[in-house]
Amino acid sequence: MKAVVMAGGEGSRLRPLTVGRPKPMVPIVNKPVLGHILDLLSHHNINDVVITLQYMPTAIQDYFGDGSSLGMQLRYVVEESPLGTAGGVKNAARHLDDTFLAISGDALTDFDLQALLEFHRSSQAMATLALYSVPDPQQYGVVITDDAGQITQFLEKPDWRNVISDTVNTGIYVLEPDVFDYIPDEQSFDFSTDLFPRLMAEKLPLFGHVAEGYWCDIGDMSEYLRANSDMLSGLVKTFKPLGSQQWGGILAGTNVEIAPDAQIYGPVYLGNSVKIKGGVSIHGPTVIRDYTVIDNHSRVERSVMWRNTYVGEACELRGVIVGRQCSIKSGAVAYEGAVIGDSCVLEENCVIHADVKIWPNKEIETGAIVRRSIIWGSQGRRTLFSKFGVTGVVNVDLTPEYAAKLGAALSAALPADSYVAINRDVHRSSRMLKRALISGLAGGGVNVWDLATLPIPVARHFVRSDPATSAGIHVRLSPFDQRVVDIRFMNEEGLNQSRATERNIERIFHREDFRRAYFQDIGRIDYAPRPVERYVEDFLQRVDFDRIRNADYSLVVDYSHGSAADVLSKLLIRIGVDVLPLNAIIDETKLAILRYQFQNDLQRMSKIMGALAAHVGVKLDVGGEKLFVVDERGQVLDNLTASLLMTELALYANPGRAIVLPVTLPNAFATVAAWHDSPVIFARNDFRDIMEAATGPDVLLALDGTGQFLFPDFLPAADGLMATVRLLEYLALRGMKISEVTRYLPHFSLAHDRVPAPWEIKGALMRKLNQQFRGENVVTLDGFKICLKEDEWIHIGPNPDTPYVEISAEAKDAERATELVVEYSGQLRSIIDSIATKSNGGGSAVV
Repeated sequence: MKAVVMAGGEGSRLRPLTVGRPKPMVPIVNKPVLGHILDLLSHHNINDVVITLQYMPTAIQDYFGDGSSLGMQLRYVVEESPLGTAGGVKNAARHLDDTFLAISGDALTDFDLQALLEFHRSSQAMATLALYSVPDPQQYGVVITDDAGQITQFLEKPDWRNVISDTVNTGIYVLEPDVFDYIPDEQSFDFSTDLFPRLMAEKLPLFGHVAEGYWCDIGDMSEYLRANSDMLSGLVKTFKPLGSQQWGGILAGTNVEIAPDAQIYGPVYLGNSVKIKGGVSIHGPTVIRDYTVIDNHSRVERSVMWRNTYVGEACELRGVIVGRQCSIKSGAVAYEGAVIGDSCVLEENCVIHADVKIWPNKEIETGAIVRRSIIWGSQGRRTLFSKFGVTGVVNVDLTPEYAAKLGAALSAALPADSYVAINRDVHRSSRMLKRALISGLAGGGVNVWDLATLPIPVARHFVRSDPATSAGIHVRLSPFDQRVVDIRFMNEEGLNQSRATERNIERIFHREDFRRAYFQDIGRIDYAPRPVERYVEDFLQRVDFDRIRNADYSLVVDYSHGSAADVLSKLLIRIGVDVLPLNAIIDETKLAILRYQFQNDLQRMSKIMGALAAHVGVKLDVGGEKLFVVDERGQVLDNLTASLLMTELALYANPGRAIVLPVTLPNAFATVAAWHDSPVIFARNDFRDIMEAATGPDVLLALDGTGQFLFPDFLPAADGLMATVRLLEYLALRGMKISEVTRYLPHFSLAHDRVPAPWEIKGALMRKLNQQFRGENVVTLDGFKICLKEDEWIHIGPNPDTPYVEISAEAKDAERATELVVEYSGQLRSIIDSIATKSNGGGSAVV
């Protein structure tokens, strides 16, 4: 016996799930619904199957092929234009010369097809319809039969006043080839509305058989969730195992990883290579398909998640459907009935309300509250670039194809035959993305200098000093999160790219306006010539190593397992410093560590300093940009104190020279500068602006208060290697120990808070603040800095990357600084509530 599977449906009521696939390809637990239909046919020894296609036919043809992998013979008939259910089957008539089965390819069932066939033959019917009793027949075609099963009446989607039966047409038929005589060629013609009423009108043998078993039309989202739930709960028979492993209500594929403290309450399906991290809670019925990761402390209830999706830490998903290749960032929440289409990005702490549908390829901003469905346009990132460059979860946000596209965008922004130097840390993720970036660059006709794995300052120095190089890229694992990679772009000066250039790259990226080089013009890829040697030679010309050598310092250096160990160790040997190295072996598993691990490393250094009676202890970050200081007593200096120490020592050695600071650093820095008659240049609290300000005339030092120090006479970018040696040089000139210098530095007390401010009201908020805070005591830089007294100020500024406003305050003591922050935070919340109420008619601000 042969079968025709009707698989041309669009599934409009299942959008956005069917935006990128036909309805028969929507998965139920472990495979497309059409796959379950083919399993049912195979179970009943119906292996010769014709599939009729119309909407996105190649999606089905490519997936199932000729059927040989299923032990079946599959043939396809594609409709040029929609022919309806009966017209589509008539289109396949040349393959059907005997009694055959016609079955819908987008409903889930386990009917006994042999019993249906036997009823058809015993009734000597021309057509037999499989009928099913449903609780609410209003959405179906109701069929009324006599005692023998012969159909006497059809009611298409009746209301309750007209419902006289609960048996409905399931779209499964046994047919004789004679029915083709009643179906016109190349016309739209349906079984239920055209063919069957015609057969009944002509009094031809038309029967209905009430089938036993399970049937679900999967007509909308609730039915889709029900079908998955019913299959997991065993209400529908499956003819092939759902998973290779089963335990405690959990069905699982291969290579599944479940943390020991995860809690899973069945029924739950976990596909191949699914990872369930620590503290995760999953309540069934839930489907989590192949290669999906549920990160620490997230909670998933009664949801269906498709392949290759990432769920970040502390997320909450309740009754949600998530499409393929989505990225749901930490703290995101989605409620009952929400549907998230393929390739969507939900940024941190956003909220998706019940029944909201998000169409594919949308991005939801950090902290956004989404109450309405998002169909057209992108509701996501305002910019491709963030504070740390282009950043995202590796192989979720930043994939090789994404990186290649990014490289092509930079290539198109540069003249053909330019050079770009590209560098990375030692992690395999960075290597993968770097190679993809290189392919995009070279494909656009730009040459590449491969710097291999160098400290970031060395890479910046090469870009700045090499006349042929127009730009640079550094790829690194984020020091804050081992799942995240940062791709940082540099201009020809080795500094962070300008905003204008970033916007141009972003425009090219989103428009895909790439330059494709002719094969003879594809860019060359070569290793950069002597980058470390050039850095060291230039470095040694900028320091007084005789003074350092004569001071006879002993130094403890923690290299944080980064590549700076190779370069700085060579420099210190040349200078003649006695060094005890810590964590000097490069280790890709230690590139990103948690804060407590970082503090443990500093405390370990503190103990070593005390035991060895060393003069100075420093810890570099993995990239060699930041410097953290421990004094000779083993006391770990906080970042602001270390910055104030460097400021005092540098200005003592070079009085009258200018320093560059963010506007939010304490007054103590201006006090120290005044001691040495040195001007202070204030910059925005953005490291790109600090770099640009550092290139100004007569600038000695620039810093940001977080451990980044810039010495523009060598490199106007953060350089922990130069900061280490300059610290030794300045200490030798001062002739004092670190603790002796920090003892006389000015005291300061700071406090900080952040207030949520949705993106859509930030502009109105800043306008209100501008109206409220005016006068000589207000500095409008990076927001508003209000000088209240000589020793008190408050700064209010919008966070450029998150929907928050940052508040900082300085006062004579910590208690007073905290009072100021609390006072102004309250004022700010009142203003935000007022704006939100006015703009939203009494509700909170929404996206």
